[in-house]
Amino acid sequence: MIKNNSATKVIIFDSSSLINFTMNGLLEEFGELKKRFDGKFIITKEVSAEVIDKPMTIPRFKLEALKIKKLIDEKIIELPSAIGIDDREVTKKTMEVKDKANNMFFGRGNAIQIIHSGEASCLALSILLNEKKIDNVLSVDERTLRMLGEKPENLSIFLGRKLHADIQMHDENLSYFQNFRFIRSTELMYVAYKKGIVKLKNHNVLDAILYALKLNGCSISDEEISEMKRMNNNK
Repeated sequence: MIKNNSATKVIIFDSSSLINFTMNGLLEEFGELKKRFDGKFIITKEVSAEVIDKPMTIPRFKLEALKIKKLIDEKIIELPSAIGIDDREVTKKTMEVKDKANNMFFGRGNAIQIIHSGEASCLALSILLNEKKIDNVLSVDERTLRMLGEKPENLSIFLGRKLHADIQMHDENLSYFQNFRFIRSTELMYVAYKKGIVKLKNHNVLDAILYALKLNGCSISDEEISEMKRMNNNK
């Protein structure tokens, strides 16, 4: 995704990855990465509510919210209107996405809510961009949303273990969630590191960044981190 060409490109950020960048003090690198990206960094109003509006009312999280708000003020992050998408379109599609996702898995006879409005709005915006032939990828650190789009059968197993229940999957909606592409904060910061954006210089920096992101919520295995480090060492 991060390369130079004239095509329109969008990275849609869920709250999980934005919060991870903020909690790990990586917003400067995040901003520099945007400058190298020939496209838009976008969040929906639903995600904005999760990372700015609600945290601004809680003293413990107000500072992080202000830092993310600054990214919007500086147009490093923008809202869907920047790419010609009305918030009302996203909200309408969000309701459809939530209905399909939250009626796909059942345990003990009840539908399991697997995504909330913020996550659903990211999928909704991606659908709208796909319809407009706009290249896009979703930056999501949380496991459930990515599994829904990449390996729903594994999500069924994961839910069963988490809830200690037999899970039934209604697969009539599977095709609805097959056309999404995902990236995590770890991959984005790996790119930032490779491009020399990370100013801290030490042979342990990449390892430290990847594990900091993992320990603050990015769903990535130790094996995947080891592979990224091997890729770095081989180039």
